[in-house]
Amino acid sequence: MDIEITPAPPYRPFPHLEGESEIFNLGLNMPTIFFSWLIIGLLAVVCFVVYRKLRPKPGRLQLLLELIVDAFDNLTQSSLGKRGRKYLAFVGTIFLFVWLSNIIGIIPGFEEPTRDLNTPLGLMIISILVAHGSGIRVKGLRKYVKEYFEPGFQFRGRWIPNVIIFPLNVVGEFGKAISLPFRLFGNIFGGAIIIVVLSNLLLFVGMPPFLLFFFGLFVGTIQAFVFAMLAMTYTAVAIAD
Repeated sequence: MDIEITPAPPYRPFPHLEGESEIFNLGLNMPTIFFSWLIIGLLAVVCFVVYRKLRPKPGRLQLLLELIVDAFDNLTQSSLGKRGRKYLAFVGTIFLFVWLSNIIGIIPGFEEPTRDLNTPLGLMIISILVAHGSGIRVKGLRKYVKEYFEPGFQFRGRWIPNVIIFPLNVVGEFGKAISLPFRLFGNIFGGAIIIVVLSNLLLFVGMPPFLLFFFGLFVGTIQAFVFAMLAMTYTAVAIAD
């Protein structure tokens, strides 16, 4: 007599967040939305608590945040000059959000928002808008558009735009924009795939926990720093003469 054995379903700590939501037929990815807002709320609460309890002799949490702020203050001012302080909050927030979004997967049952391509794409759109918006604000629209036709030609003392180089400059800007989110998404998603494959091969013994911390902490931290630095660099290039 043949007995069919049905395997038990895999453990899912957040079944109500799985799959796509059909609210308004938008196909929303609920785990990404939930954990993104969880990280935003955590950052807001921590910063608010530290701000309300600032002391001349800082505690551990205040000292940690002061070190982060001081580090990014030096980076922004070295790259953007006297305008660096204006972009300190933007660059620092990008780093902290991406960093927490990368390492949150270390906690069992939690999912990295950056594993969803929509999150890096959204961050890319914000970064590109800030970079090009800053370029237009600092240089003016006419001078900003003129740079896409550089290097131009001089004819009888008049500058002639180079229409041949214009599409190359536009493609270059699109290339920078596309590489920014896919670099982050590829590293985080690729790390998740490697962990899943090795976990099934080795039955969650030995190597997979090590890889979880490696991709979560080390690679996640490096990718968050790279993303924030590229966003700052694109802004510095856009406003530079």
